[in-house]
Amino acid sequence: MSEYQYYEFLTIDRPLDDAQMRELRACSSRGTISRSRFVNHYDYGDLKANPGDWIERHFDAFLYLANWGTRQFSLKLPCTTLPPDLARQYCRGWPASARVAGDALILDFLQEDGDQEDWDDGSGWLGALVPLRTDLIAGDHRALYLAWLLCVENGEVDGDATEPPLPLGLGTLNAPLEAFVEFLQIDSDLIDVAARNSRENDAAAEHEALGNWIAALADDEKTALLLDCAMGSTSCVGGDLLRRFRSQCGSVASAVEAPPRTVAELRAATALIKAERRRREAERTERERKRREREEVKRRADYLDNLAAQQPDAWQHIDALIAERQARSYDTAVQMLQDLQDLALRDGDDAEFAERLFALRAEHRRKSTFIERLQRAELL
Repeated sequence: MSEYQYYEFLTIDRPLDDAQMRELRACSSRGTISRSRFVNHYDYGDLKANPGDWIERHFDAFLYLANWGTRQFSLKLPCTTLPPDLARQYCRGWPASARVAGDALILDFLQEDGDQEDWDDGSGWLGALVPLRTDLIAGDHRALYLAWLLCVENGEVDGDATEPPLPLGLGTLNAPLEAFVEFLQIDSDLIDVAARNSRENDAAAEHEALGNWIAALADDEKTALLLDCAMGSTSCVGGDLLRRFRSQCGSVASAVEAPPRTVAELRAATALIKAERRRREAERTERERKRREREEVKRRADYLDNLAAQQPDAWQHIDALIAERQARSYDTAVQMLQDLQDLALRDGDDAEFAERLFALRAEHRRKSTFIERLQRAELL
């Protein structure tokens, strides 16, 4: 199998400077490089740099895909927006890890045995996934919980461990989260089980509460925030506001939170879902088999009814086919004789059929090729 690797890096908070672009170009003569992006693929060879080092020093997001199944997605965000200790509650093994580089938190998500049945060149994935960075900054931790489920799925969490804080809205994933699940190929049944206890956020109530909270901010703080937005000095103003609001006021939910479940409980519930699906699929397959069987019985009956009305012509046609002395004609003649035998057995005329077949064999006994075909078809 030929080799294919795809690399894409993206910077969000600041553009690359000239020195950074020269460094990137020195590592790749044919990569696409701009002030905000590096992308290249390799059919042979590899990137002449450490992706982890690049995301620490240059970029805010990274995506890697190889045609042998490995997939990686990384995000860098300020530690002030997502405390490392909180991230490590969810990132519990090689499929999801959290590390600190300076004042930044880097989240690495990895799938080493991805399904590669359909060709995927990697393009488009990072654009679909990078909005998760803004969501995480805003205090939406659903991506972290999904990453924890990926760790559970890959056996990185003990069975008696309890789940970390369950975020709101796990049962209604947005487009970036759906892309996250698809890219890392997280078990959808495991997600469904986990989402059973996830409360839904009351968006209308949160919108009203957020408005009241913003109205209560000091005027000089509002002015500073608006100035940041107007000057484009940061891409995180909205996310920072939401994070501060949610950390101070919480989120408005429509149900009471259930106690945390153990990994063993989640796995057992997931196994029941899969077993039930297999049972339904087996039932569906059996119903389909019986339907096809009924259709085949009816088709055969209709064919024999038609053959019964044309028996004299059928025997004449058999004689004509045998007279051609060709292998294909012999095969057709033998198939017609088998059909006539089935008709005779159905209608109780097997004695008459045997008599006519005996006469046919005697007439053509010197045609050894034809006689051999009769023997193979057990018509003698």
